[in-house]
Amino acid sequence: MIEVKNLRKAFGGQEVLKGISAVFEKGKTNMIIGQSGSGKTVFLKSMLGLITPDQGEISFDGRIWSALDDKQRAQIRREIGVVFQGNALFDSYNIEENVSFPLRMFTDKPASEIRERVNEVLEQVGLPGINRKFPSEISGGQQKRVAIARAIVMYPKYLFADEPNSGLDPKTAIRIDDLLYELTKHYDTTTIVNTHDMNSIMEIGEHIILLKNGVKAWEGSKEDIFHSDNPDLNDFIFSSELFRKVKDMVQKLGGGL
Repeated sequence: MIEVKNLRKAFGGQEVLKGISAVFEKGKTNMIIGQSGSGKTVFLKSMLGLITPDQGEISFDGRIWSALDDKQRAQIRREIGVVFQGNALFDSYNIEENVSFPLRMFTDKPASEIRERVNEVLEQVGLPGINRKFPSEISGGQQKRVAIARAIVMYPKYLFADEPNSGLDPKTAIRIDDLLYELTKHYDTTTIVNTHDMNSIMEIGEHIILLKNGVKAWEGSKEDIFHSDNPDLNDFIFSSELFRKVKDMVQKLGGGL
């Protein structure tokens, strides 16, 4: 579980995060949504330790980040897996070298164990046997799955994904959503996905936080979305005519999804 209390951050006198509090539960796909400029990227980077907030508290299963020494912070970093928006694969490394990078960097495991673990996670993401290929030799969707394999190779307690469906076709995006959901359940991770993808939100959004202008404007599940009268949420989700029609249909039926 990751808990955030009263998080504030300003740049050049402009406050980007304005006292956000939230709890992200273990074993769930938690989502941060919002328009560009809402503060969701700064919020995510603050939890990753890439940005130092001006005020507030971030804790990882009770361990308060600001109270930890360098050694303790390094331990938490080893417990975090990250899927970056641009995948961040090393072009000059083959797939096995990319996926094994955290194990080679942060553990003393022998090469045989590392290779075994790499094969295991490549199997989990549906890419067995591509160890010797290079990122340029596989598709964008396959690169994303390799990035996910690297993120889970060290059995993370916390899994972050920044716009994981960016640049992917709808069919591939759905596969990535399903994969993130399955891995969250398999590893019982605290998974946090930063996204604006409506399909992702409605497919795997077990716990959703909407940010607007640096504040938490709404919080709930994908089922709650269709019964909410929150104007900020409705403006964000139902700007699409298709989603408006779906919401009208659900409300007329008087049920959930």
